[in-house]
Amino acid sequence: MTFALLSAIGRTPLVRLTRLFANERGIRVYAKLEMLNPGGSAKDRPARRMIEEAWKDGRLAPGATVVESSSGNTAISLAMVCAQLGLRLICVVDPRTAGHNLAILRALGAVIDVVAEPDPATGEFLPARIARARQLQAEIPGSFWTNQYGNEDNWRSHLETMQEIVDAVGVVDYVAGAISTCGTMAGCARKARELGLPTRIVAVDSEASAILGAGRGTRRFPGIGAGIVPPFGQTRFWDEAVTVSDREMVVGCRELARTEGLLAGPSSGGVVAAVRRLLPGMPDGAVCALILHDRGERYMDTVYSDDWVCRHFEDNVPGGKEGEGGCSS
Repeated sequence: MTFALLSAIGRTPLVRLTRLFANERGIRVYAKLEMLNPGGSAKDRPARRMIEEAWKDGRLAPGATVVESSSGNTAISLAMVCAQLGLRLICVVDPRTAGHNLAILRALGAVIDVVAEPDPATGEFLPARIARARQLQAEIPGSFWTNQYGNEDNWRSHLETMQEIVDAVGVVDYVAGAISTCGTMAGCARKARELGLPTRIVAVDSEASAILGAGRGTRRFPGIGAGIVPPFGQTRFWDEAVTVSDREMVVGCRELARTEGLLAGPSSGGVVAAVRRLLPGMPDGAVCALILHDRGERYMDTVYSDDWVCRHFEDNVPGGKEGEGGCSS
């Protein structure tokens, strides 16, 4: 199966962040620009691989229906892949899914299935969405549930991500990225171990996530954290774990945009904040790669909206209504 658009997935650039992480200790920090995948995020990689592998072994036939639970990037990536292959996609979402993402999904031809109520046992929408995806698969003959949280082709797709980092800079001391399904960083960790590298894998999670965080409070942003611990996160693959606040994600995004001209999503801002926190403990001359997971254009009404920031954060946040001074009362 060869399609021009799908062949453009991967081989994303690795660029050095010379301004945001300027230092006198010879530490080099690079950004893996996963937002330059054709679907706009790192999720293009697992979306393609999960569909390709199912196609190869007969689990997915031409013209069939694909089902997935996703609040954002995975759904968009799958919608792109399915449109390219002539497949039907039903995307199970919940009321918190951003309107911008729903508009993209509809433009790509996806069918939206909304789960209105959270799982009664946990109070989380994710288990309810997964249950609905499983139900749809059972009801629709010949359908295929990609199951991003449990499909090992998710993390396998990111063996290539780590290989590309190594090919670009050689031995890398740290690789940092956000976790949600945990596929990206689990795949990077597996490849680093296969290559016998001393690379330390840094898993970055939301403070309100159930994976590494306290699991309390509201997570404002998709793409980082989860309401449950996914299968790939139940076995430790990381060497260091850092949890970040929503405010740190906003600050990291805005600093990245102002200093490096890179417009990225909130999970990337969280990774920037995490690496900044770890920097003093890194040895002189260390090489660090951080993964910028998705484009910032999908968050113009949240992360990059001064009005939104001022409504949600009372203290000073770079780029607030009063410029660098924060928000007016």
